Amino acid sequence: MTAHPAETVHDALREDVSEESWWMPAPDGFAACALSNSAQTVAEARRFTRTTLSGWRLAPDVTENAALVVTELVSNALRHGIRAGEPDDAPVARGFSVVSAPVCPAWLALTRQETSVLCAVSDAGTDAPVVRSPDPLAECGRGLHLVDRLSDAWGWTPPDHSGKTVWATLPLRG
Repeated sequence: MTAHPAETVHDALREDVSEESWWMPAPDGFAACALSNSAQTVAEARRFTRTTLSGWRLAPDVTENAALVVTELVSNALRHGIRAGEPDDAPVARGFSVVSAPVCPAWLALTRQETSVLCAVSDAGTDAPVVRSPDPLAECGRGLHLVDRLSDAWGWTPPDHSGKTVWATLPLRG
């Protein structure tokens, strides 16, 4: 089931991040991590998801389904949501001076709810996700179909000048 777009606020996940605090787990079923635009980002997001959900003692099949969904959401954020040429370090205004600070092009957040787990990826892209008709010979174009199949619901916040969040909820039942 797909819901397009969601009326939620995602700016809370867009705080500046320092290298020492690239992720923040919490005992109440919420965890988030900053995503870079490096080649290892998708694998790191998958590992973060598996580690977090295993720590919450969710069923292995739920954990693996969430890892697949996160793989697709993060891949799309890196491919379509990060502005071209966005550097890893960019000048940031602090008071009266400008300093170089790490840029976080995207965020991954996981939230455990009563009957589901919410996976959300925020990025700076201002275009809504597009579900394409997959070409049988194409190497890409099936990701959102996979997200739709594995999730109870998915959608995105309305894109604005700060970007968007694409989210999916997965059932906790095994």
